[in-house]
Amino acid sequence: MDSGCWATPGAEVALSEAVASVRKVSSSAVFQPSFEDLGRPLAQVTFCVVDLETTGSAEDDTITEFGAVKVCGGQVLGEFQTLVNPNVHIPPLISVLTGITDQLVASAPKLPQVLPGFLEFAAGSVLVAHNARFDVGFLKRACARHDYAWPNPDVIDTVALARQVLLRDEVPNVKLSTLAAHFRTQVTPNHRALDDARATVDVLHGLLERVGNLGADTLEDLLEFLRRVSPQRRAKRTLAKDVPSAPGIYQFIAELAGADGSPRRQVLYVGKSQNLRKRVASYFTAAETRPRMDEMVRIATAVETVVCRTPLEAEVLELRLIAAHSPRYNRRSKFPERQLWLKLTQEAYPRLSLVRQISTDGAFYFGPFRRRASGEEVMLALYDAFGLRQCTARLSAKRASPACALAEMGRCAAPCQLAVTPDDYAPTVASVRNALSVDVKPLLRAAEPRLNQLVRAQRFEEAAALTARLEACTRTAARHHRLASLASCAQIVAAYRVEGCWEVHVIRYGRLAAAALAKPGDTPQQVARDAIAGADWVSPPPGPQPAAIVEETERIADWLERPGVRLIEIEGDWCWPVGIGPAASSQLRVQVAAAE
Repeated sequence: MDSGCWATPGAEVALSEAVASVRKVSSSAVFQPSFEDLGRPLAQVTFCVVDLETTGSAEDDTITEFGAVKVCGGQVLGEFQTLVNPNVHIPPLISVLTGITDQLVASAPKLPQVLPGFLEFAAGSVLVAHNARFDVGFLKRACARHDYAWPNPDVIDTVALARQVLLRDEVPNVKLSTLAAHFRTQVTPNHRALDDARATVDVLHGLLERVGNLGADTLEDLLEFLRRVSPQRRAKRTLAKDVPSAPGIYQFIAELAGADGSPRRQVLYVGKSQNLRKRVASYFTAAETRPRMDEMVRIATAVETVVCRTPLEAEVLELRLIAAHSPRYNRRSKFPERQLWLKLTQEAYPRLSLVRQISTDGAFYFGPFRRRASGEEVMLALYDAFGLRQCTARLSAKRASPACALAEMGRCAAPCQLAVTPDDYAPTVASVRNALSVDVKPLLRAAEPRLNQLVRAQRFEEAAALTARLEACTRTAARHHRLASLASCAQIVAAYRVEGCWEVHVIRYGRLAAAALAKPGDTPQQVARDAIAGADWVSPPPGPQPAAIVEETERIADWLERPGVRLIEIEGDWCWPVGIGPAASSQLRVQVAAAE
């Protein structure tokens, strides 16, 4: 092929600043858990139990009384109580309910004078309220109106906690008066802020005692309990205690009993993260909302991690483990090996067929396709453009075979009837091969008259179907050459600078053979030589198929095509035909626009 017909895809080549090293699967380091990992024990948490009385409206300055009690470990540390002048009339119904009248609050301080004192009293505490949404909502709006930053503390709602802890046969409802009677509080709630806060303190202690029996001993446990995380799921959080805070991949493992009673190790789920410890820990909290993940966590008995030096290494390792184990809880990429290829057979009268494997039979292969429908669309486009035979039988060059309906209709060259010789049929085959391997534009030009005819006849649905076939051709051609160009290179060594370090990868026949990270102070040239020397050996793959699963090679191509990637060394031709890819897509858009 003329060298002027080729273009190198986007990656900047530089022979300086070369870095590379190999990093194979490494075991995760084990760190001793600290007291912070265990959470804050409830006995050491300071709670500020607050209750507000209001005018019952949503107008400005509607708080009429503050009442708050600060407690820790069952001991009262302090109380806060004050009336507030709301600057509005208190409705008679509210006055009858609370006993707070206009005359009573006339000489009371206004909210801007009270709010700073309360925020200082509650600073550093966990806010507790009965129906916290109501009280905290008033406090947030008050801070916003008077230009005070809301401290955003943790909030415990005794209503939500009671609904989680108490059964319906214990209490008919979760009103404060009902719960106060149930827990026999020292103060009876009476719709006055301080008395109601004191009663809520006793209710809180009673609920915490019940929660402790369910295994919630820390503030973090309590907050997760309120988010309705099951105790079984929370109990599994110990699986994350030895996970390192490093990038890499993680696997949830289950030790199951086999048919013969012996233990059987099963990989349930594989994932990747920039912070393994944080990501794994999230599976045991309310941050994970997927139902199937809740089921997976309950089944899992262990978590295994592999620390990786580069994000690409983590992506590749994740794909390989998914391909190796087919984890039942991984939905995406569960069967990455399921690809289809379009085969132009090697026989007297070649034909097209969709196959799952590439063999060394001398045939031409094109693809891959994720779905059979996409492959069939490309086949139909080729049939329409070049008149290739559509029958599936193997034809002889010397013996005639029964003709099909297309031959009788004159829509096929009828090689089955020996109407053409193999030499006469060869240019058609060459045109198909050329469209798929060198220049797809002849295929687009051949479809142009038909597209114009359909548009003029206002047969827009058929025109859309033809356009979809052509788009499938150009899309698959770009994907085919993107993969085939990497599969043909015996070795590519490339580097990418990120945050003062160099990510380096050794790629062989489209497969990641080594990964390394050259840190400041390292000698990049030596790291590169060590990486090449220690890289995995990869055997050449057949045809355009890479030596790795297709998704792995696509991830490698994504990385190589980043702006700023440096090519250190390359063995082979990493290039695409000029007539494939963006140029062909642009011509297709022009043709469709002209037809419309």
